[in-house]
Amino acid sequence: MPMKQKVARKLADLSEEITLRLRIYSIVRKGLIGFILISLLNVLFSQVFQTPKMYGIARDNHEAVIKYQLMRDKIRVAERRLAEIRHRDNSVYRTLFSSDTLALAPQPYPDSKYESLQQDEYAALMTETWRELDALAQDLYYESVSFDELQTLAKNKERLSSAIPAIWPVDRLQLRALYSFGWRFHPIYKSRKFHKGVDMACDRGVPVYASGDAVVESTDIGQRRKGYGQQILLNHEFGYKTRYAHLSKILVSPGDKVTRGQLIGEVGSTGGSTGPHLHYEVIYMGQEVNPVNYFDKNMTVDEYRRLIEEMKDSDLEVQ
Repeated sequence: MPMKQKVARKLADLSEEITLRLRIYSIVRKGLIGFILISLLNVLFSQVFQTPKMYGIARDNHEAVIKYQLMRDKIRVAERRLAEIRHRDNSVYRTLFSSDTLALAPQPYPDSKYESLQQDEYAALMTETWRELDALAQDLYYESVSFDELQTLAKNKERLSSAIPAIWPVDRLQLRALYSFGWRFHPIYKSRKFHKGVDMACDRGVPVYASGDAVVESTDIGQRRKGYGQQILLNHEFGYKTRYAHLSKILVSPGDKVTRGQLIGEVGSTGGSTGPHLHYEVIYMGQEVNPVNYFDKNMTVDEYRRLIEEMKDSDLEVQ
C-alpha cells in the first residue's frame, strides 16, 4: 500500500476514535449534569414538599408527641388519686391505729438515667415525662410499703393499742416544769443544740412508769457527769422505743416484760444533769419524735396549746 494511503488511513482511524471519545464524553457530561440537576431539584423540592418517607416520619413523630402528652395526663390523674390515698393513709388509717406517718422520702433518679434521651429532638418532653413516671412509680412503692405496715397494725391492733407510749411517765401532779423537744439554746455550750426528748422536772425519787407495754431492751448506769446517766430503753415493737434517763434508781432488768403504768425506776439527776428530772424520749422507726404528741389522746386543742406554751427550753442537762 502506498505511503500516502497508509497515512490517510491512520488519520481517518484517529479521527473516528476522537469523534467516538468526544461523543462518550458528551454523553457522560450530559448525564452528570442531568444527575446534578435532578439532585438539586430533589433537594429544593424536599424543602418545599415532603416526600412520602418524610411525611411518614413526621406523622409518626406527631403521633409520638400526642402519646406522650396523653401519658402525662394519665400520670397527673394517677398522682391525684395517689394523693387522695396518701391523705386517707395519714389522716384516717394511721389515726385509727395511733401511728405516725411512715418516714419515707422518695429520692429523684440522677440525670445520668436520662442521658440517652438528650440527643433526641423531643428530649425535653420525653425526659420530663419519664421523670414524672419514675416519681409516680416510687410514690406507689412507698405507699405500698405504708399499707403493708397498716396491714400488720390491723392484725395486731389490740397489742398495738397497749404498746404505743400513750401515758405520762411520771405523775403530772409531781411536775414542777416541762421542757420542750427540739432545737434549743444550750445553757452550758452557749449554742443551739437539738433536744431529743422532753425534760420533766420533779423531785428526786418520784416514780417513773412505763408509758406502754414493752420489753426492756437495755439499762445503763452511764457516766458520772456526762450523758444520760442511769437510763432505761424500752422496746414497744411496732417501731416504737422509749428512753427514760437521769434516773436515781433502775427497777427493771434487760429482757423483762413491762406493762403500761408499771413502775420501772425513780427520778434522779445522774449523768449530765444540773437538777433532778426525767429525760423522756419517744423513738419511732429509729427517729426521735415529739413525746408531747403521745400524751393524753383525749386532750383538747386548747389544752394542747396551753401545754406547748408552758413548755420552755431545758436548763437541766449539760450533755
